[in-house]
Amino acid sequence: MLELETERTELVEKIEDLIERKRYAQLRDLLLPMEAQDIARLCADLDEKVLPLVFRLLPKELAAEVFVELDSDQQEMLIQGFSNTELREVLDELYLDDTVDIVEEMPANVVKRILRHSDPEMRKSINEILKYPDDCAGSIMTTEFVDLKETMTVEGALKRIRRTGLDKETINICYVIDEERHLIGLLSIRTLLLSEEDDVIGDIMERHIISVQTLDDQETVARTLSKYDFLALPVVDTEDRLVGIVTVDDAMDVLQEEVTEDIEKMAAILPGDKPYLKTGVLETWKARTPWLLMLMLSATFTGIILTHFENALATCAILTSYIPMLSGTGGNSGTQASTAIIRALSLGDIRFSDLPRVIWKEGRVALICGACLAAANFVKMMLVDRWLLRNPAVTPQVALVVCFTLVGTVACAKLVGSALPLLAEKLGFDPAVMASPFITTIVDAISLLIYFQIAALVLGI
Repeated sequence: MLELETERTELVEKIEDLIERKRYAQLRDLLLPMEAQDIARLCADLDEKVLPLVFRLLPKELAAEVFVELDSDQQEMLIQGFSNTELREVLDELYLDDTVDIVEEMPANVVKRILRHSDPEMRKSINEILKYPDDCAGSIMTTEFVDLKETMTVEGALKRIRRTGLDKETINICYVIDEERHLIGLLSIRTLLLSEEDDVIGDIMERHIISVQTLDDQETVARTLSKYDFLALPVVDTEDRLVGIVTVDDAMDVLQEEVTEDIEKMAAILPGDKPYLKTGVLETWKARTPWLLMLMLSATFTGIILTHFENALATCAILTSYIPMLSGTGGNSGTQASTAIIRALSLGDIRFSDLPRVIWKEGRVALICGACLAAANFVKMMLVDRWLLRNPAVTPQVALVVCFTLVGTVACAKLVGSALPLLAEKLGFDPAVMASPFITTIVDAISLLIYFQIAALVLGI
């Protein structure tokens, strides 16, 4: 496993040196002990001209595993350079779901070539999976699984696994179906191996089955796999017929994509489907500008509030210097609450019906946090601002205004930060949208209103 950047750099230099000296046998011996993922990472640092040579030095099975791990640009470049025979050999070694993933990433001319050189059964399976909408269970499943009949004996089942299992993505779990392909049971390879040869599958199989339907959201499928610690999850159609399985490696990819998407939304960026360095400047601009425009326009409310209280600020100018601190503290408090709630929603720990409990908890947390911050700030204003910096404008009354505002701002920020994601979930929006930038904009306006209202009461301005 390649962990250190220096180790990767040294290996890349060694590979390039062996290629330059045409020591291909040594290069092959260097690559063979490595994992496919590590070879793919090395290939990302190699010149595109030498990548086909490195790829052709690998055995067929390892080459196919490395091919799956390469990024789409490298895959396209290799496919364009493959002969028809080489392309068929690679496709024969790929699992169906990996082939589908590659097809979805390739341009039309490359897809046509891939389908043209796939065998009819593979082509039919690819087209069946491609017909499902994106982000559903059907789009990430594979049809390469072991199915058994309940009338089989253990001996017959093991013979079937030996005969067909080589081309299946997993044989750890076998699925029992009837004549019409309805899913009626499942059993593990461990159960088979520990059973007597003349035991009947119907007697030893597990009849309590957790499955998903083809149109279920892929994130829900991934969470189900994680919740029950399954290695694979059966996918059935509306008539409960087994059509495929989702394996744990695909679920991990889904979770990674969903987490990345949530992080981008929480940072006010439109989600993208390309790695950072593969995303062009214009694409990045398009992803970031709409949110920035919206947040910029919404922030004008803060300016309107400041303008409205312009006379009050002129009367007590020292209040202006504490506005950034109040806004920042409010934004940070809201972000803390929203991040915790968004995470809890993604894990299924809370639902909209838990809103009263969430508000009750965050309200108490807000009061304690606000009181602590206010006490610390009062001491700081009196000791540092008034005494050490000798600022006579910082009176105890001004300090009380700022401290009372802190308590109110933190309380409002916590409640807004916890309630908005739950409301978004209820309305069918992604809770991640209600994250830091959006909440900060709202809390800024609220904190100013609280600030000037308290200042009017305490200072009479």
